[in-house]
Amino acid sequence: MRRGDTLLFEQPPVVGAWAAAGGKKESEGPLASAFDFLTQDAGFAEQGCENWEQAESLLQRRAVELCLRKADIPRSKVDIAFAGDLQAQCTASNYTMRELGIPFAGVYGACSTMAETLALAAVFAATGMAERVLALTSSHFCAAERQFRTPLEYGAKRTPTAQWTATAAGACLVRAHGIGVPVRSVTFGRVQDYAVHDINNMGAAMMPAAASTLLHYFAASGTSPKDFDAIFTGDLGEVGTALLREQMAQEGLPLDNHKDCGCLLYDTAGQNVQAGGSGAGCSAAVLCCKILPMLAAGQLRRVLFVATGALMSQTTFLQGESIPGIAHCVELGGAQ
Repeated sequence: MRRGDTLLFEQPPVVGAWAAAGGKKESEGPLASAFDFLTQDAGFAEQGCENWEQAESLLQRRAVELCLRKADIPRSKVDIAFAGDLQAQCTASNYTMRELGIPFAGVYGACSTMAETLALAAVFAATGMAERVLALTSSHFCAAERQFRTPLEYGAKRTPTAQWTATAAGACLVRAHGIGVPVRSVTFGRVQDYAVHDINNMGAAMMPAAASTLLHYFAASGTSPKDFDAIFTGDLGEVGTALLREQMAQEGLPLDNHKDCGCLLYDTAGQNVQAGGSGAGCSAAVLCCKILPMLAAGQLRRVLFVATGALMSQTTFLQGESIPGIAHCVELGGAQ
């Protein structure tokens, strides 16, 4: 059933298994104990990786392998995978799928990619187009800095509004039916551009998209923030979070139960991550480490997962273009 921009599932598909993999910074954060895999060697040199880009692909494969192990199915039983990352042409995902041999549809939504892949997986499962669908994304601090800003060797100074790109990957297996966390609805967002040009302030660039998608969802579903145990955005960081709460309060929909994945993955006071976490792997890791486990345990009964992305490239930024944003929303229910 479709209402506005929202697709509501009469027979919700379920997230049957999930796994998160992370690096050194993630191992020092408040969610460290909930990761399925952590490494102190973000370069995976001992595993034969020669660069950061190869390391990110290997991190993705770790998340997929652990997710499928939890689901107790071989990769040959996965009908299709939706995956993406922050590298140009989604190369980390391309090389991951080269190794896994699963039918693959590449997705680019920047930091919104986890919600986008999960939403697409749910649609395929709910409509009978697939029985088992993999939703996957990742990011790597060193690969992202080299691509979007400056290589780490330059030692550039980070601004207080900047966010730390997570070295992390998250994978979810969505089933058409069975035991798991139900996906009740998905809302694909609309691109918003409020003329933000500061590449070191992604929170401000992405906030309008989060507000837009939430407003479309609430209007279509007839709900309000108080109908949910929690509303998770990802990843606005401290700057974007404050702006979103101010904006939604002005709309008459205060977000008293709002949490941001960029503020949850790290200890912003003690880890030198400036305004918090970012990167496609940030919200993916929080989803798999915190949100889904709490739903599975009955600690949460109804939540919104709204991942946000900044849709610029290193070329458009250098050309003086503004930074458009996108946000996709996935409604998740208590485990069944």
